[in-house]
Amino acid sequence: MSTLDVLVRNAVVHTMDPLRPRATAFGIRDGRITAVGGDIEAGGAAGPDTEVVDLAGATVLPGLLDVHNHHAAAGEADLHTLQFPATASLEQILDAVRERVRSRPDEEWVAGGSWGSTLLDQISESSALARLDEAADGRPVVLTDDSHHNRWASTEAMRRAGVLGYDGDPVGGRIVRDSDGRPTGVLYESAGALVERARAEATDHDDEYHARSSERGIELLHRVGVTGFQDAAVSLDQLAGLRRLDEQGRLHAWTVSSLLLNNSLMSAGVVGEELVAVAEQYRTRHHRPDFGKIFLDGVPTTRTGAFLEPYLPDEVHGCHHTGHTTMSVDELASWLRRAAIAGLGLKIHCTGDASARMVLDVVEAAHRAGERVPPVQIAHGQFLHPDDVGRFAPLGVVNDMSPALWFPGVIVDALREVLPAHRATRIQPVRDLLDTGALVAGGSDWPVAGSPNPWPGIAGLVTRQDPAGLAPGALWPEQAISVPEAVAAYTTGAARAMGLQDQAGSLTPGLSADFVVLDRDPFAVPHDELAGTTTEQTWFAGLPRYRR
Repeated sequence: MSTLDVLVRNAVVHTMDPLRPRATAFGIRDGRITAVGGDIEAGGAAGPDTEVVDLAGATVLPGLLDVHNHHAAAGEADLHTLQFPATASLEQILDAVRERVRSRPDEEWVAGGSWGSTLLDQISESSALARLDEAADGRPVVLTDDSHHNRWASTEAMRRAGVLGYDGDPVGGRIVRDSDGRPTGVLYESAGALVERARAEATDHDDEYHARSSERGIELLHRVGVTGFQDAAVSLDQLAGLRRLDEQGRLHAWTVSSLLLNNSLMSAGVVGEELVAVAEQYRTRHHRPDFGKIFLDGVPTTRTGAFLEPYLPDEVHGCHHTGHTTMSVDELASWLRRAAIAGLGLKIHCTGDASARMVLDVVEAAHRAGERVPPVQIAHGQFLHPDDVGRFAPLGVVNDMSPALWFPGVIVDALREVLPAHRATRIQPVRDLLDTGALVAGGSDWPVAGSPNPWPGIAGLVTRQDPAGLAPGALWPEQAISVPEAVAAYTTGAARAMGLQDQAGSLTPGLSADFVVLDRDPFAVPHDELAGTTTEQTWFAGLPRYRR
């Protein structure tokens, strides 16, 4: 028997493997787990050259998994763009733009975010655009909102993108205008893509730029113990960057990509069938382009999420506006069939209960017709009609949830402005989903959420409260789940959802030696201490990638 490369011992190991949930040691050879058990049992194949890692009683979990993020966009933002919190006031945002312009005189465009949805009314005034133009000092500026679906752009940015001369609204978007019909700079959905496309064309980058953006995103994920993830909307440039990373031995995480099928908001390049046709050539050892991404609706805060019942009335939409889906039932069914033929799963963005129901209806119809149904994730799915909760499990549809987007706080405050109170607070019925046998998988939606750290998300699932303690109260506390269930959502559940159960999700012999060392045992601390759980070490494929 070959000797171990590494023996991890003297630890409190939560394996997340139901066959052996607890251990004190495990062995590693060639980047894989070989044995799990007690110190003597796991270390039986140790030799003189085996590295022994004595953790002195520290807690170990499998590497955490994130089923929904935008790692490359987050890495690019960290390296290259202006950043401010969603709680920033208009004055603070303008000061940040002004300072960026002053300190980066050679930067052609100023891009960044994220402004809070609660500022929508304030920045939809011509006077706010004038102030942005003053801060921009003639430069094009584009700032994303906290959903990353909408933009606020300076006059120069709109001029370069052709927005100022645009007649009406682009399909799938809206150009917010003042009483005289002039754009205010606020651009919903595909209208924002016009400006993003202009910026991309002016700032062409090579594969190394995109590789470094991905690499930086993964470095930041390692700091919070994440060793595998699904990027929820990947462009051709990002695929090229990931391939470059892995070919150079720099991709230190299991990466699943979701190819953009119907929305160019997050990509200025190819989408749809054209992207699917070339994606396979970007598959590498650690990268799997295994999903397509469909945006089936927008976001509730701008009344673009698709609901079964109307939003609160406003001057633009009236009393009966329910939002709308981006495609018909027949078109969605066609994508389901095409995905099955191409061997792709589907991650389908649904923020309203009507869009979620459409997905469930289409999947159910395919099953009844005897058609092959690919893996399907409903991304977000925070608003679900009670009649639909029990449909997930029998249809095999995954609920991809991002708890940080529905804690009590700024986003929920914005939801209360557009939805009746009794609906705005009935968000993410996780307890009911689990009780009906549905698979739920945890994600961050970073950088839409300010951090990819899974522990505030886990804490929020358990307490239904704001882990930071800034917003009072609990949100639908009847939907709270246990710590083991919440941790499973970021390990075994996410692995199954992404198709990574053959590599990750538990500390089981034969799987990749991906694990995290924590500063506390999340299964033993009070619930109000969960959010503060800190990653001391992150290992991927048997090698340390982060030490605090």
